[in-house]
Amino acid sequence: MSQPSNQPEADRPRNAPARYAVVTGGGSGVGRATALALAQQGWYVAIVGRRTDALAETVRLAGPRGAQMRTARCDISDPSAVRRMAAELLAAWPAVDLLVNAAGTNVPRRSLAELSLEDYRAIVGANLDGAFHCVHAFLPAMRRQKRGTIVNIVSDAGKWASAKAGPAYVVSKFGLAGLTQSINAEERSNGIRACAIFPGDIDTPLLDKRPEPPPPETRLRMLRPEDVAACVLFCVNLPDHAVVEELLIRPR
Repeated sequence: MSQPSNQPEADRPRNAPARYAVVTGGGSGVGRATALALAQQGWYVAIVGRRTDALAETVRLAGPRGAQMRTARCDISDPSAVRRMAAELLAAWPAVDLLVNAAGTNVPRRSLAELSLEDYRAIVGANLDGAFHCVHAFLPAMRRQKRGTIVNIVSDAGKWASAKAGPAYVVSKFGLAGLTQSINAEERSNGIRACAIFPGDIDTPLLDKRPEPPPPETRLRMLRPEDVAACVLFCVNLPDHAVVEELLIRPR
């Protein structure tokens, strides 16, 4: 991991405590946009992903704010790798105030007629199991500090199944919505809140994994990753006593 430098005192309100966030899928799409938006607001951000070059590009795009970022190469579908990543972060940082589960994947051959067991497991492993592994790794620290926010980037496919998304993706996103509800049901008394964000179509590299990737003119009508990142910031910046449990956003 790369070590963040100290944030200049002029970049945040006087006497405001430093804030620390972990963002999965930080090498592209919503994860990258969220990491950049958090850094712009003065957060220290650990960006997690499988590709070191993509994570490094996020740091580069942050400009001077890249000094507030750490990178962690990690396959979140592997619970042992997640435990190691979390242990290293928690040893380096005084707290983890925010976890954003933004990593996700799909495959072109996604219909029930085509979906292989291997692809089903890979999709659920990244989209649902990976989020659970990260929640499981960081919840104990959040309990000890009596505060924490967890934001899960779901999908409107987590509310209504569609052939466009495919059953493995739908299953993983319905499960992620249930995980969010479970966190709120069990962890409120520990000062922890969770939000599930349900975006409609977003113009991200994941579109290229559709059986027929949409053309540029269709992508122009979709949400941007920055739109979803703005939703994350809205949920995170609410007072501690308030929680947006679910937020549905679609292109207008």
